[in-house]
Amino acid sequence: MSSISSCSLFCRSLLASLCLLGTTFHAANAEDSSSPASGSPAATTTISGKQLPAPNAKFGGDIKHDALSSKPWWAPRIVPPKQAPNVLLIITDDAGFGVPSTFGGVIPTPTMDRIAKNGLRYNNIHSTALCSPTRAALITGRNHHSAGFGVISEQSTGFPGYNSIIAEDKSTIGRILQDNGYSTAWFGKDHNTPAFAASQVGPFDQWPTGMGFEYFYGFVGGDANQWQPNLFRNTTQIYPFEGKENWNLVTAMSEDAIDYIHRMDQIDPSKPFFIKYAPGATHAPHHPTKEWVDKIREMHLFDDGWNKLRERIFENQKRLGVIPADTKLEPWPSDVIKDWDDCTPEEKKLFIRQVEVFAAYAAYNDHEIGRVVQAVEDIGKLDNTLIIYINGDNGTSAEGGPLGTPNEVAFFNGLNMLPVDVQMKWYDVWGTEETYNHMSAGWSWAFDTPFTWFKQNASKLGGIRQNMAISWPARIKDHGGMRHQFCHVIDIVPTILEVSGIPAPETVDGIPQAPIEGTSLAYTFDTANADAPSQHKTQYFEMMGQWALYHEGWLLSTKVNRAPWEAFGVANADPLNNQVLELYDLTTDFSQSNNIADQHPDKVKALKQVFIEEANKYQVFPLDASVGARLVAPRPNITAGRTEFTYTRAMTGLPQGDSPMLLNSSYTITAEIEVPKEGAEGMILTSGGRFAGYGFYLLEGKPTFLWNLLDLKRVKWQASKPLAPGTHTVSFDFKYDGLGVGTLAYNNMSGLGRPGTGTLLVDGEKVQTIEMDKSIPMILQWDESFDIGSDTLTGVNDKDYLPPFPLTAKLNKLTIKVDRPKLSPEDIKKLESAKRENSSSE
Repeated sequence: MSSISSCSLFCRSLLASLCLLGTTFHAANAEDSSSPASGSPAATTTISGKQLPAPNAKFGGDIKHDALSSKPWWAPRIVPPKQAPNVLLIITDDAGFGVPSTFGGVIPTPTMDRIAKNGLRYNNIHSTALCSPTRAALITGRNHHSAGFGVISEQSTGFPGYNSIIAEDKSTIGRILQDNGYSTAWFGKDHNTPAFAASQVGPFDQWPTGMGFEYFYGFVGGDANQWQPNLFRNTTQIYPFEGKENWNLVTAMSEDAIDYIHRMDQIDPSKPFFIKYAPGATHAPHHPTKEWVDKIREMHLFDDGWNKLRERIFENQKRLGVIPADTKLEPWPSDVIKDWDDCTPEEKKLFIRQVEVFAAYAAYNDHEIGRVVQAVEDIGKLDNTLIIYINGDNGTSAEGGPLGTPNEVAFFNGLNMLPVDVQMKWYDVWGTEETYNHMSAGWSWAFDTPFTWFKQNASKLGGIRQNMAISWPARIKDHGGMRHQFCHVIDIVPTILEVSGIPAPETVDGIPQAPIEGTSLAYTFDTANADAPSQHKTQYFEMMGQWALYHEGWLLSTKVNRAPWEAFGVANADPLNNQVLELYDLTTDFSQSNNIADQHPDKVKALKQVFIEEANKYQVFPLDASVGARLVAPRPNITAGRTEFTYTRAMTGLPQGDSPMLLNSSYTITAEIEVPKEGAEGMILTSGGRFAGYGFYLLEGKPTFLWNLLDLKRVKWQASKPLAPGTHTVSFDFKYDGLGVGTLAYNNMSGLGRPGTGTLLVDGEKVQTIEMDKSIPMILQWDESFDIGSDTLTGVNDKDYLPPFPLTAKLNKLTIKVDRPKLSPEDIKKLESAKRENSSSE
């Protein structure tokens, strides 16, 4: 009897289990059904997309007092509309119209060639003229000022269009697609996290993982040393290059993306992906592998110089049909950059080396992008993948100046004409970890062919005209076709939304969303619309006081009044009106070569008014023509308002934007340490690295303080003997002889980079005093961090130590006290007088 009862209980339990697991059984066989039963674990649904995240689905089962009588029900998994494509969005860095072979350049870019051959080429797409502004526009579908990125985050100021904060009413394409069922990932450059929110204290809402990208592998900031980058996986800093020879981020990034693609496909092959792939190339530093440098050098692409290179690219462009046959090429700007024939033999040797490394970087980058594209084909999803490959987030950079530089950090501190004989010291290691290199602006001018000027110049097409290739075999059939319609990076988000069948949300997290400001390009995918009129009719441009307005074929633009390397002078106080205005008819003048403003004064006046209306609409005001000054402008980082900082344990990885700023100030650094009986060495405190920064350390037991002045000069204070075992207090005191950043409020930079006197003290006794005749005015090496107790990435003096150089003494307390200069009434009177004189002379 008991056995029968046991069997009965077992059968009833089995029956109940089968009832409860019935939907699971259905899910296991869901592949056989195109429509899984509602409430089953395999059930899916699309959403209206108006509200994100989608409202919780109403429970569709039946609940009784006991589970056996109840009916379970699972909310359906959200998926995109059927046939929504995968999306691979690629954007390279600092590359003008004449860089890729796809559009007539001499640098081989077979991956971009492949995308163009299988899809379309676009010769009329525009950027904002600068890095993170273009990227903010690209991921939000809004103009860069609307998205808070009127300039790069390192120059942010306290105005809505310039604060480097993407507001919550402007959700990114990553967030929209994620909530609609996509896997989302971001690889490479993140230049859209505010510099003052890049530390581990957060907040992380402006990091990729906080903006809808489920996975991030890349660096935070404008650029990175590709050999030893400030690299993150999600929000955790990682060091995969340690102990590895020839490791390079360009390859490591592609390998991580390839792994991600395969991993997502194996886990859930039905789920589409959206990947933003944003390599650091070809932004400085130009860091390709030796293999690629050798390949390019063997091609002898640049032996004839930049004048001939420009002519060759121009002829290639006409031959390929990527520019009209009647396009004009303006004369070489000999007043800005000298002709190649006027260069000395030593200059030519250096300049060719510079450009070969740049070209190797571009070719290497395109090759690694090709591996990512191949991974999509390898999983069988190339046919239904929309690949958008944008060459450059602005024109080619001229921030190396006319002579180039082995250290871009020097440019950002106003040193942009380093003599060629000095640069030749780095000739053999150009592009290696020993340089933070940039090329001569002569090459940059050639790489922007057929246009003129560079990155930063928002009023000239050389700064804002990019090119793009798009493929999507399942939809685009006009293989190799050309598209001439005017478009802008803000058009990419609405394009992706239209082709995926996903609407722009009305609210996200309960916050009403601002309208998308771009225009979808999906209409250009159809062969029948190859020559259709552009649907993007009007577009403003503005960058650091230079501005332009496109309207139905006309382009009103300000005459260039500042080369990119001229970043540290007195700024134009009235950028709206104190300008020479030029007018171009781009329907007949592709290269912006024929200024017809004198012939159409009424059109100039009318278009200026339209610019003002657009500027009011999109948060462009107040216009600000300052450049270098904004690098040191006050912003709300975690050190703002603080003058004293205390640390009691080792800590590494604090970014420059969130660490104590010592530049243009007096300061005292005091360390209380215990030296063991065997003696001690190692880093107490450092900020920056090989290309600019400072270090406070024990070298063979001797207290040492060193300023690395842009890798050109090092000033070292050092005790004469090692510290004896026991407790010690070591200090470095610096008295700054200048007015500080307060002069910037008067359009005056005289308070920056002034001399000062440093004194090293051991247990209260002065051991060495040195006067520095100048100091770093603007910024330390931005991709290096503020480290206590050891040194990450590169060191400030390779001759003294190599990282990590851990401190073997016990650190009890580290204190930093900063005394920032304050302007006296007399100082203010003099600055106001100088400001009036400068304004009257404009």
